[in-house]
Amino acid sequence: MRVLLALIIIVPALEISVLIFSGKTLGIPITLLLIILTGVIGAWLAKKQGLETLRRAQQQMNYGQVPSEAIMDGICILIGAILLLTPGYLSDLTGFLLLFPKPRNYIKPILVNWIRRRMDRGNFTVIRRW
Repeated sequence: MRVLLALIIIVPALEISVLIFSGKTLGIPITLLLIILTGVIGAWLAKKQGLETLRRAQQQMNYGQVPSEAIMDGICILIGAILLLTPGYLSDLTGFLLLFPKPRNYIKPILVNWIRRRMDRGNFTVIRRW
């Protein structure tokens, strides 16, 4: 809870300071253009990666496999897309890291371990309907 509270305060403060610095250094029009451009490129990339991941998940299900890797990719792509639509350079950098496959492959094990720890503590409940 403390970490979440710190993130809610620290991350926006960092984003605002980087945007102010960018506005002073590059100028306000270029800063606004960069924010809009990263949002548009991020939305396009998220759509492309998301459709590819959905296709891969459907292929795995057609072969009777559980698409666990594709599901984790989908979660990362969703989080990356949300971060790219949020104005700010730090969130954009994190979003792009989640959208590109190579950096995402380094982030997925961390996310899987986090989810596994939460499930072991009983913080997540998995409901199966068969």
